[in-house]
Amino acid sequence: MMKKLLIAPIFTMLIVSMSYGQARSTQKKLPENATLDQVIEFALENKIELKQADIDKAIGEREIASALSGWFPQIGATGSVVRNIQIPIAIIDGNVIQMGQRNTGNLSLRADQSILSPSLMQASRAAKYVRQQNDQNIEDTEINTVVDVSKAYYDILTSEESINIIKENILRLERQYSEANARYETGLVDKTDYKRAQISLNNSKAELKTATEMLDYKYDYLKMLLGLHPKEALSLSFENQSMESNILLDTSQNVSYENRVEYRQAETSKNIQKLNTQYQKWQFLPELSAYGLYNANYFNNRFSELFANNFPSSSVGLSLTMPIFTGGKRIQEIRKSELQERRIEWDLKNLENQISTEYSAGMASYRSNMNEWRNSKDNMDLSEDVYNTIKLQYDAGIKTYLDLMTAETDLKTSQINYLNALYAVLASKLDIQKALGTVDIARN
Repeated sequence: MMKKLLIAPIFTMLIVSMSYGQARSTQKKLPENATLDQVIEFALENKIELKQADIDKAIGEREIASALSGWFPQIGATGSVVRNIQIPIAIIDGNVIQMGQRNTGNLSLRADQSILSPSLMQASRAAKYVRQQNDQNIEDTEINTVVDVSKAYYDILTSEESINIIKENILRLERQYSEANARYETGLVDKTDYKRAQISLNNSKAELKTATEMLDYKYDYLKMLLGLHPKEALSLSFENQSMESNILLDTSQNVSYENRVEYRQAETSKNIQKLNTQYQKWQFLPELSAYGLYNANYFNNRFSELFANNFPSSSVGLSLTMPIFTGGKRIQEIRKSELQERRIEWDLKNLENQISTEYSAGMASYRSNMNEWRNSKDNMDLSEDVYNTIKLQYDAGIKTYLDLMTAETDLKTSQINYLNALYAVLASKLDIQKALGTVDIARN
């Protein structure tokens, strides 16, 4: 017996582990060198918050089914066995008569069917709004997922390009260091040139180390958004991902509050509150139900023969319950619910103002970032021309190494500024789409 008790939980754990392994193996994997569309699709299927939202929706369906189960017949049974130590007596026509026997048994079966019930009426009408809420919660999570994943993807892409720029800068600095050192060895210049080159090279290598560490964190952050374990591999493809081709936006669009899921969530809350007000009014209605009752009764002074004979009884009928006076509670509940309705209306007004402000702030940021991006793009082109010109002049001995180093620093800075401005434009574009409620969340 003890062996069976020990083996049973182990066997159960093995079954659970095998089931978990099968679930993990059937989970769709993110392909190598994933594109932005593939990353978003994977996030919409595997992000932890979305899985939780799906479970919340399933829980909501169970709650609806539980609330509506009251419309079905409610059947119950009770039973009892009693040993009367002292049997009650009654005096009838001067005779002392025992009212009962030593042993009694009873089995009761009762069925109730609700016909009119305010709480069940409210549950029936609220079901569709509860489903709306659950669907809207999922939509809200999906929108945030698409925006957050897109920003994280573009941030990694920008960081990868920044690291490439730093690496190219290090290669230039290494060549410049070698040239400056050779000139110093031949006595053409003093030691300050190659020492400056060494300082710039060391700074760039330190900058590369910092950028690489930050890139690792950004990959971990994206893994978190995707629902991946930090130790799982993640590789992204940036081919055909021209960020410049994705920055344009139709700035003539008007704000439509109904496109925002937050606004529709508030409207659903308002509808539920209206239904709650109606429910409080329904509290003045009676509760009406039908019932059927069957009793099996057993009596005997001998316990061994208690269930030898049955003396059944049965009945059917209607039950009506109506509170007449509750101290004004129902009136107060109605007034409270009406005030809560008015408060939600003000919430909607406030949300309209917030949405308009979000759109205005997003549009201002987008236009500002677009201007900054154009300016940084021009500066990058100019700094590249300046660097190439000064490099030729330095090689010809016309310009000093300090001029070359300044031009090289300006080139690197302008390239980094260009990438940062480009990311800022893309991020502000996503913010505007979120404010307009036009984020594409199609799930395959």
